[in-house]
Amino acid sequence: MRLSVIGTGYVGLVAGAGFADFGNDVVCIDIDHSRIERLRRGEIPIHEPGLPELVAANVAAGRLRFSTEYADATQDADVILLCVGTPPDAEGRADLSQVYAAAEAVGRHLSSDFTVLVNKSTVPVGTSERVRDIVARVSDKPFAVVSNPEFLKEGSALDDFLRPDRVIVGVGPSSGPAGRSRELATPEQVDERARKLLRQLYSAVVRKNDRLLFMEARSSELTKYASNAYLAMRISFMNDVARLCEQIGADVELVRRGMGMDQRIGPSFLFPGVGYGGSCFPKDTRALLHIAEAAGLSLPLVEATESINLRQKRLLFDKLLAHFALSEAEPDALLGKVIAVWGLAFKPETDDVREAPALTLIEKLVALGATVRAYDPVASGTARQSLQASLGDKIQRVTIVSGEYEALSGADALCLCTEWRQLRQPDFRKIARLLRGKLLLDGRNIWDPAQVRAAGLVYEGIGRR
Repeated sequence: MRLSVIGTGYVGLVAGAGFADFGNDVVCIDIDHSRIERLRRGEIPIHEPGLPELVAANVAAGRLRFSTEYADATQDADVILLCVGTPPDAEGRADLSQVYAAAEAVGRHLSSDFTVLVNKSTVPVGTSERVRDIVARVSDKPFAVVSNPEFLKEGSALDDFLRPDRVIVGVGPSSGPAGRSRELATPEQVDERARKLLRQLYSAVVRKNDRLLFMEARSSELTKYASNAYLAMRISFMNDVARLCEQIGADVELVRRGMGMDQRIGPSFLFPGVGYGGSCFPKDTRALLHIAEAAGLSLPLVEATESINLRQKRLLFDKLLAHFALSEAEPDALLGKVIAVWGLAFKPETDDVREAPALTLIEKLVALGATVRAYDPVASGTARQSLQASLGDKIQRVTIVSGEYEALSGADALCLCTEWRQLRQPDFRKIARLLRGKLLLDGRNIWDPAQVRAAGLVYEGIGRR
């Protein structure tokens, strides 16, 4: 099958390389010329385990190439995947300008007898219809627009693509204008042909049809938002439970395990911590609230989820102030304090720092005069760029070091924000020797409190005893 992928971010690169690996002829398109040149040189602009090797193998095999030309992308394509960004605007609504621009550009260059445009971008309900209308205004070629939201997790995106737990495809009603041929005489026939092509496309990924679910496009678009909002809600609920544990003397780790043994609940996304970040959960919960608002509804559970997460992102900061008996109202309250931070990415196995709790913590520490020494095995570069933009001249108070123990020398406290594997079993006695202060704030509850205390350190987790 001939595929075109518009956009070379996480979704586009993973999908492009993955479908090429199944034997399809794939061209990935991006209007960013420098990005395409990097890809042609074999440079992968994102950190995703296994992706550089998969891209290189399929480029070498002649199944995967990169271009900046839409005409190149649409030439005889059977399926075109729209994988462009939908960042939040100033009010938290999804910005669809890239989606609409890509749709118009694709529509102007359609040349095949029948093409399916697959919208994999996370978009508000009704976007597939608007994309269909945009393409129909600029093209007289027969086509269909379907919704196929991605459920990839950064850090395990390749495995999620190759072994998905479900593939959601939204088709119709009336996914495209009726064609001129007898085969495509009605919208229903257009929809059925689109379903047939998508079944074929995903046959290499979903060997059992029970993981391939067809529905109408609006339901498909909402499924993505509802899924992410629900997972975010589980995290925020456990953060509230952890808060209660601290007040009444319970241990949230034991509570979490007990809850997770119930098959109706399960153990996933029951880990309290310093809040969620990244490009999906914060953006999608806010977008869902705007979708509901436009429909004349409120979603109190989703509103509470977001509010709890914002509170949770300042939790380590509040614990530090309490430990030192200081107040945020005091100017330069932390002047002279050196705080070590382990982990800058919003989660392990990625260099993504978008809405990362660590960056919120660092910004608050610097605002009160503290000096920060930070470490992350992958995200140092992206974190430095983000902090430079938010801190300006105050960035001089932040040093990003190349080793975890290098961050500790002379520090008054250590804050763990990201649970990288190499940070799970550190040398606590070495930490005790290097730290000027003895406080460890475990923002992900990955350390054994008894082991930490045995090394002569003060342990504080999230709802731990």
